[in-house]
Formats: sequence, C-alpha cells, structure tokens
Amino acid sequence: MLSANVENLMQMNKHKLITVCFAALAGMSLTQQGHAQSADALLDKLVEKGVLSVKEANELREETDKNFTTAYAVKSGMPDWVTSFKWGGDLRGRFEEFNSSNPVFESQDRWRYRFRVGATVTMVEDFEVGFRLASGNLDSGLTTGSDPISNNQTFQNNASKKGVFIDLAYAKWSPFHGKTWSASTTLGKMENPFVFTDMVFDADYTPEGGAMQVGYSLSDHHALKLIGAAFIVDNNARLTAQPFSAQNPYMTGGQLLLDSTWNKRLSTSAGVAVLGITYANQLANGAVPNINQGNTRDAITTVPTYSFSPIIGDLSATYLLDEVPFYPGSFPIKIGGEYMYNPAAPSGADNSAYNVGIQFGKSGKKGTWELAYTWKWLGANSWYEEFVDSDFGALYQQTQPNSGFTGPNYGSGTNVKGNVLKLAYSPYDFLTVSAKWFSTWLIQEYPNGSDSFMNRIQLDATIKF
Repeated sequence: MLSANVENLMQMNKHKLITVCFAALAGMSLTQQGHAQSADALLDKLVEKGVLSVKEANELREETDKNFTTAYAVKSGMPDWVTSFKWGGDLRGRFEEFNSSNPVFESQDRWRYRFRVGATVTMVEDFEVGFRLASGNLDSGLTTGSDPISNNQTFQNNASKKGVFIDLAYAKWSPFHGKTWSASTTLGKMENPFVFTDMVFDADYTPEGGAMQVGYSLSDHHALKLIGAAFIVDNNARLTAQPFSAQNPYMTGGQLLLDSTWNKRLSTSAGVAVLGITYANQLANGAVPNINQGNTRDAITTVPTYSFSPIIGDLSATYLLDEVPFYPGSFPIKIGGEYMYNPAAPSGADNSAYNVGIQFGKSGKKGTWELAYTWKWLGANSWYEEFVDSDFGALYQQTQPNSGFTGPNYGSGTNVKGNVLKLAYSPYDFLTVSAKWFSTWLIQEYPNGSDSFMNRIQLDATIKF
C-alpha cells in the first residue's frame, strides 16, 4: 500500500514537472528563435537524468512547436503558416587610398559606406522567403540599376540623397535536412551558392536564377556537398515588332565539395567545379554594367574574343591550436589555394588563374582577430571579368583596347597579379575593424613595359545587427 502511494506521488510530481517544463519551453519559444536550441538541450538533459522518457520528451517538443506557431501568429499578425520572421543587416564604413609609383597617376582617397538590411521568413513544410535591401552608387554613371559586384556608396555630390536597391529576393525549399541527407532548392536573386574565393566571384555578387544543393554525410567525419546552378547574365529579348536576338547569355555550373574532420585539431576541404557561360558572344561592353576590365575583346563588336568554361579546383586545411596569447578559445591556422583553367581560351591568352594564402585566427566574435596573406594571379581570359573581385586592380597607363575605359586609369578585374594582406579585430560580437592592403601589377601592361604598380589601402569598421 505504501509503495503504491509513493508511486502515485511520483507520478503526480512527474506530471507537475512536465507541466512546468511545457510552460518553460513555451516561454523560450516565444522570446527568440535561437532559444529553441536551449529548449532541446533542457529536454535532452531531463531524458538523460531519467526524469522524462524519450517518448514524453518528443511529445513535449511537438506540443511546444504547435503552440509556438499559434501564439506567434496571434502576436505578429502573420498567417499561421509563417513560423518565424527575422530581421538583420550590417553597416560598413570605409576609408581607402590609392597611390602608384607611376607619375601619371595622382594619389587619391575616398570615404564610402555599405548598408544592408533584410528579413528571412520561415514557413511550414520547410519553405523560406528572404529579401534584402542594400546601398548602391547612383553616381557611378550606370543608366540602369547599380553595380552588380559592389554595394558601396561614395560620400560625394554635396550630401545628395543616395540609392537603395533590391540585393536579395528569393524563395527556398529544404525538403531534406536529416543527419545523413540534406537538400534545398533556391529561386530568385540569391546569395551565391558556390563556395569560391573572390578570384571567381566578388563577395557582393548576388546572382539571379536557380540553384540546388545536396549534402550527404559519408560518416561522422566526412561530408559531401553537390551544388548546381543556372544564373541569368543578361536578357537580350525585346518584346517589339522588330527582330531581336533571343540568345540570352547565362551561366551554368556544378561544384563538388568534400569536407573532412580528421581529428579534433585538423580539418580539410577539397573541391572541384566546372562553370560555363552560354552565348558569351552577346556580352559586349554595353550589354551589362561595365565595371571591370581585362578580357580580350573584339575590336568592332567589343564582345569577348574567347568563351568561358573554366575548371576550378581548391584545397584548404585548418589546424586548431589549444590557445594563443590574446585570443579567446581555440586558435585556427588555415592554408589553402585555388586554381582555375579555361580551356576555351588558348594558353597564350593567359587562360589560367590561381591563389595561395595563409590565415591566422578568425575574427567575428568578441576578442578574436585574424591576420591573412594571399598571393593572387588572375589571367586576362581565365574567367569573365565582370564576376571577379572589384577591389583587385592595377594601373593601365594607356587605354586597354576595346575595354570601354579611357586611360590612364585604375582597372580592376582580370589581367592582375599581386599581394593582399588583411588584419582584422572584433572588440565585440557586433563590431569588426579591419585594414587591408593590396600591392598589385598588371600581367600584360598597357603599354608594354610601363609601370602598372598600384597600392590600395582599405580601413573598415563593420557593425552587424
């Protein structure tokens, strides 16, 4: 009789505990989305201690998710199929200076900013919709849109009102996200799904089209990722009674990555990719914003002389030290390189590119810092000039033939080689300050034998929210 009473009392206390747990979990869910991890950790701990069974913990998770969805819809006014709505963005201020040893170039400096703000909406059935607005330079001389590979705005023109543009507008579906398999499809104007350095795509480039990512875990230590995408580069069709060209240039590509963790200190990443631009013969200087230069172009039509179908390989390794003075937590040291070869152009046309580098530390969290060095060689016809880093350039003493630019001028794009040194520090989680130095030359100088050397220094302060 006594044992039965004790068992009943324990069951009553257990039911009370479950009720308390449910209330606590609901409170966590209604504050911030990130607290979902804390709720799962609490349930796992209660299962570990034997307070709850696995079945009871799973039932609590389901009830919490169900009640969170209902409460969120009531509080936010959003439809009941919307499960979360998250805002975020960043503001970067920049000072930069240009100088050269060639006397035809006069030293210059400028102040700039980049502002981005957007939202991500998650919905039932694993759907997501996102958008982002960003600054863009209306004073750049472009007649439509803004620079596709930069959101910088220069301080100028007597404090004139500045432009805001759509930087992201996409829909994403992730039907598989298990421990072994994962898959997602994205349509619209999106973050670049490929994993490359800025030798292949500028970090600010947000392509338009469709992409698919599939992940597979070979084991607890090795994972494969396959990325495929098709991006619209330009639309030449004109819906008029006059004949028009329907040969719209677009880019397609695929990339296979293998990420491995060999032990608690060493991890590696290796990848191979094939990219290609269809109807590159439609990409004359005026077809899309003419930001970069370097490709060899036809003297009459100004379209690229050679096609683009590069093969790209990359390899990197990261080693963790237990501790380093003045750095919180484990200290990463990363070395890596990337090689690109374009078989659609002859070797005499500088059809290859590569970079090698080393990075100590990683900024982004309070008290962390990084020091990185990269050597980069970007052949003139290794890849389409309007995709690559717009900060990596050198001095054209005279006009490059058919480029659309008048010399002497600073020209970023392909046909550039040089050093990049970066130092960054994060005094807070939300603030990173950095200094970056470019020391560069043209691979093929214009005119031949001229001094194309350029120093470019960037001082940044970035606040994220």
